[in-house]
Amino acid sequence: MKKSVLTVSAVAVVGFSSVFFQTEANAESINNLKDKQSEIQDNREEIKADLSDAESEIADVLIELEELNKEISQVNHALTENQKKMDETEDSISSKQAEVDKLEKEIKQLEEAIEKRFDILKERAVSYQQSGGNVSYLEVIFGSKSFGDFINRVSAVNKISDSDVELMEKQEADKKKVEEKQNKVLNSLEELKDMKAELEGIQATIKEQKQENESKKDTLKSKKQDLEALKDELQVKDSNLATLESQVQESIAAAEQPVASSDGGELQTLSKKSSPSKAVVSTGGGGLSTVINAGYQYLGVPYVWGGKTPSGFDCSGFVSWAFAQGGYSIPSSTSALAGTGSKVSYSNIQPGDIVFFDTYKKNGHVGIYIGGGKFIGSQSTPGLSVETMTSGYWNEKFNGHVRRIR
Repeated sequence: MKKSVLTVSAVAVVGFSSVFFQTEANAESINNLKDKQSEIQDNREEIKADLSDAESEIADVLIELEELNKEISQVNHALTENQKKMDETEDSISSKQAEVDKLEKEIKQLEEAIEKRFDILKERAVSYQQSGGNVSYLEVIFGSKSFGDFINRVSAVNKISDSDVELMEKQEADKKKVEEKQNKVLNSLEELKDMKAELEGIQATIKEQKQENESKKDTLKSKKQDLEALKDELQVKDSNLATLESQVQESIAAAEQPVASSDGGELQTLSKKSSPSKAVVSTGGGGLSTVINAGYQYLGVPYVWGGKTPSGFDCSGFVSWAFAQGGYSIPSSTSALAGTGSKVSYSNIQPGDIVFFDTYKKNGHVGIYIGGGKFIGSQSTPGLSVETMTSGYWNEKFNGHVRRIR
């Protein structure tokens, strides 16, 4: 952005206006006025270049914001889905833990039952020895290295009923089966705990990404606000210069106008003229620069059907109102405006010309061209706003119909 241009432009507005308003137009030479006009135009061109740069940067920021919003949306979705997975895993861990607790109870009950059965068998062995048996059951009992060895010994000597052995073997098999199931559940529980830890790590990473994206978003929003403030400042300066340029132009026209007729008749004067067929009536006022800039202070005013005041405009009502601020009386309906003034080609369009769009009907929408491929008008959404005609919706709807009010 050209900072020097802003300074020169500001000086130009203040400097020129002070000189202009302190000096009578007829006391200045035409060449001096034209020099001022040329200098104002040069400054306006530089301001417009800066405006174009600011608008381009704003467009880039908006694109970045849109992409960042998509990323934030994706990150939020990832956070939600990951949290669901964490919740599911937590539920599974709780379920598995309950299963482990249940199996531990079953194993304990089996161990108690086996221990009781073991005590009964020992009592039977002692009783058998005391009743005159040939095999010392005490040897069998005390010589066994384990409960399984004990079973083998008892089976070998065939001194315990087959039903007792079968029962004990079944109890031992059940215990083994429960222990295997418990080990399997414990392994599954460990896997779930590992998965939960991994998901928690992922969640922490996603949250960091979200925080970083939000920080970027705040930075971009701040940059956008600064650029829009700069844009508004440039538009105000351009508007001031436009007003001054119009006044200088009027002074040039007044200086070039003959003061009196050759026969000493009445003074000749200039005024805005229009052909009766164009239905334009001049009532005095600030001219086209006022028309073009009249709506800026009301940007955002809502669309109101039939509205013709700053409390609410429809499209044709705004155009009619804006021209009235510049001293022009024109119709306030799109159909009438379509025949007002003179028709010009889009290739010759100038700020202040009226542009038409085919919306719900031919010439169904109207606005005021402000230059740079943009127009100001009252749209159903978002109300009074500046829109582009070179791309998007309004480019598609623009029908090439342009009217000039002079």
